[in-house]
Amino acid sequence: MNRQVKILVVDDNEESLVALEAVLRPLQQVLFKARSGAEAMKLMLRHDFAVVLLDVLMPGMDGFETATHIKRLDQTRDVPIIFLTGTEPSAGSAFRGYAVGAVDYLTKPFDPWVLRSKVTVFMELFRKTTVLKEQAALLAQLVRDHEALAGFARRLGAVESRLDGLAEVEGEDEGLREAIKDLADRVGAMQSAFEAVSSVRGRE
Repeated sequence: MNRQVKILVVDDNEESLVALEAVLRPLQQVLFKARSGAEAMKLMLRHDFAVVLLDVLMPGMDGFETATHIKRLDQTRDVPIIFLTGTEPSAGSAFRGYAVGAVDYLTKPFDPWVLRSKVTVFMELFRKTTVLKEQAALLAQLVRDHEALAGFARRLGAVESRLDGLAEVEGEDEGLREAIKDLADRVGAMQSAFEAVSSVRGRE
């Protein structure tokens, strides 16, 4: 659960990016920086981010428009967005931020401890979600393996029944009967082994 996660910081001001990097450095995570909304979208399509810190006022595609694009894509729509703004937000701008899907709206200068605390919450949520996805994939694989083993065991059972029938039909030929019996014993042993494996997997 201590695996590193990726955090994206989006701001057109280089000084702001440097300051945010310094604030987030104690978290010891993998930090990506983008200087525009378009650059941010390209990064988000290539990486899975735990959270995005998004500046509101940017030339071209501003923070609101960038967030709208993020929430429209299936690949990125669930990534939490924390808006950062250097101006005192009006009731309308804060409402607009939440309306486009942001989880928070902070005004610069903000308390570094507060920002780290908020980011940490989404880091932990991302880690737990990742673990749940991995466990679900593992469970699905175990189910597929169990079904494959069960199917193979059923086929072995059918072969064993067929061999028993052959042994009765060919009863007058001692050599053939012994060969069929030996093969039937081998098939029976394989079936027992697969049933034992299936039983162990069932208890897991």
